[in-house]
Amino acid sequence: MIARIEMITIGFLLDFILGDPENWWHPVQGIGAMISGLEKLLWKLFRISEEPEKDIGKKRFAGGLLVLVVVILTTAVPWLLLWGAKQLHPYAYIAVGGILCYPMLALRSLRKAGYRVFQALKEEDLARARVEVSKMVGRDTENLNAYDVTRAAVESIAENSSDGEIAPLLFMMIFGIPGGWFYKAVNTMDSMLGYRNDRYRYFGSAAARLDDVCNWIPARITALFMIAASWTLRMDYKNAVRIWRRDRHANASPNAAHPESACAGALDVVLLGDATYEGKLVCKDTVGDDLKPIEFVDINRANYLILRTSNLVYLVGMAVLYFI
Repeated sequence: MIARIEMITIGFLLDFILGDPENWWHPVQGIGAMISGLEKLLWKLFRISEEPEKDIGKKRFAGGLLVLVVVILTTAVPWLLLWGAKQLHPYAYIAVGGILCYPMLALRSLRKAGYRVFQALKEEDLARARVEVSKMVGRDTENLNAYDVTRAAVESIAENSSDGEIAPLLFMMIFGIPGGWFYKAVNTMDSMLGYRNDRYRYFGSAAARLDDVCNWIPARITALFMIAASWTLRMDYKNAVRIWRRDRHANASPNAAHPESACAGALDVVLLGDATYEGKLVCKDTVGDDLKPIEFVDINRANYLILRTSNLVYLVGMAVLYFI
């Protein structure tokens, strides 16, 4: 466990200091390329029809097979690298583990993306703010006003605090560094295949369901630690508790609304609501109460909140591992 503590600490600090340097190759790119290649191969191999309601059984089987292959290969890579490093020297084992942990965390990159939106809004450059927030969300951003851009950025920061930081951190604490790679593979498959459209409704169902399972506990832990973080930052932690308890299921996803509702409560704002995706209006429930209008400074407040949340999860997790 001491070795795992050291590896995670190295990775945690590297992410905190460096984040994901732009123009550097990232393991997620490799995972994404593998998913795309396997998807094309399986559709061709099983001769799956492009018709939405045809070959449903084939689509489910092929999608499940893709999930199995991707998680096995993705988990095997860090395991083999760690095994090889361990044969060389204990210090090599720790160093390689820390380096493998580092790209699984995305806190600095998430906060940096949010700050870019904040800076653009602060300079009253709405066009640039729309471009920057489009890198964070899947909705259409071309016609968003400053209020909607701010809301989208805060929502993304809140939701991705779990997906991009807390969940992989917890998986590495519990299952070691390969566990973080396993989680990242699952999360990447969901982001690429987990859509309810004509192509992926059945083919991507296995990826979507596995992602829901893997995020069930991390999303709730993120919300609870976010509430604790809001207390340490003198934010409205009582409202965070109230809104989380009331609105934690106000999303089609079984997990996303947990950190979103806790964040909305801590900031005293309303998040979620209707949004446009590929030209189609999607109606969503809101989370939070409109105790104050959301402002661009709330992006920075959300950034402080997820930073404190991550630090608390790290400290508590390291203490638990140490005593185990």
